[in-house]
Amino acid sequence: MHTQRPYLFLTKITLFVLIISAFPLPDILTDIAPFWVLLFFTYWLTYFTTQGRFFIALLLGIFIDILYGDILGQNALALILSGAFIVKVKQSLAVSNITTQQIYVFTAASIYLGILLSIHMISTQSFDFNYYLLFTPFTSAFLWPIVQLTLSKCRH
Repeated sequence: MHTQRPYLFLTKITLFVLIISAFPLPDILTDIAPFWVLLFFTYWLTYFTTQGRFFIALLLGIFIDILYGDILGQNALALILSGAFIVKVKQSLAVSNITTQQIYVFTAASIYLGILLSIHMISTQSFDFNYYLLFTPFTSAFLWPIVQLTLSKCRH
């Protein structure tokens, strides 16, 4: 899908992600919340052809790290590697049925979560693991159809 302004669309959905992420939620809902940036970036990667996709992932990830006070580069690395998986399956993802798309999104979210957990285990000595975090790939895959439908309506 070719559009005149893919970077403007990315800017708009990034702002939307930041608004969604700012809603205060109870702790359990915060722990199982999907990776919003990954979901919206996956849509953008799938339906737009642009140059510098991984550089944009790096910038988005560093921006998220700075915004939330995380370890600098962890979200960037996770977004780049998850994005590399999405780019690898891009053609299949774009034409697959919704269940197959959810499996791809689940896999990308699992990669993202695995990288975040690995970095936290390496960097901190007292790593307290919350088992609710394991539901994050499931919620990301579950909400993928809603995100996809919403963004396809916004794009047109």
